[in-house]
Amino acid sequence: MPILSELNLYPIKSCAGIALREATLTAAGLMSEHIYDREWMVVDAEGVFMTQREHPRMALITPRIKGEVLELRAPGMLRLEIPLDLPDPATANMLEVRVWNDKVPAFDCDEMTATWFSKFLGVPCRLARFHVDAKRFANPTWTGGIEAPTLFSDGYPMLVISRASLDDLNQKLVAQGRQALPMNRFRPSLVIEGVDAFEEDYAAAIKAGSATLKPVKPCPRCPMPSIDQATGEFGPDPLDILQTYRANPKIDGGIAFGMNTILLDGEGERLRVGQEVGVTLAF
Repeated sequence: MPILSELNLYPIKSCAGIALREATLTAAGLMSEHIYDREWMVVDAEGVFMTQREHPRMALITPRIKGEVLELRAPGMLRLEIPLDLPDPATANMLEVRVWNDKVPAFDCDEMTATWFSKFLGVPCRLARFHVDAKRFANPTWTGGIEAPTLFSDGYPMLVISRASLDDLNQKLVAQGRQALPMNRFRPSLVIEGVDAFEEDYAAAIKAGSATLKPVKPCPRCPMPSIDQATGEFGPDPLDILQTYRANPKIDGGIAFGMNTILLDGEGERLRVGQEVGVTLAF
């Protein structure tokens, strides 16, 4: 029987994740301690989202949920604590921010936080938090018309990858005398063990307790898997190997690795590492 082997929460888009033993499923993705996946996002002076693609040092910003704060650490920086309580919408500073083609309102974190991020990343920037009244949804063309909310993710609330898929890639890398890569290069929300390589590509549904998840779109890989999450530097790059067997015509020939996934039912279901899941194939 397949099992969940990893649950990962990314409080700040494109920064390091938090490996969880348990998490709560919501329509907008995983949640822990009332903190949602990609609830925060670093933006430039124009309010446009920033990622590791252009700023690989973001990988070195490590969050931890600690009591009533989100604690951030980064090399050479004093730790930063961000209150978890939501600001009062009536008095909070606001920003309009952009992630891809979507513009949404966001809470503007304070000047000390902006200074901390700007100093570490070497460019003027701010930290924005998803506004309680903001609405953003996955592409309905891929969700089959289902209204699937997401916060500051690239486009979908969850990413599912099987352990066997990474093993398959690593076998090809090692056969060429190259280094095997850890799963964190691909930043999944959920990792499943006990299925064949790339079986997630063909899954019609994934059952976890009373919840049902639906993989809806192959995840097109950008240069981020080439960034070492431990050093914040580029290399080694697996995309040339992936290009030889993972180009997918469904996404215009993009390199696919992992499946973008939505929640069909089971809002509030608690997931835990090691629990059994059921995978129903679409054929």
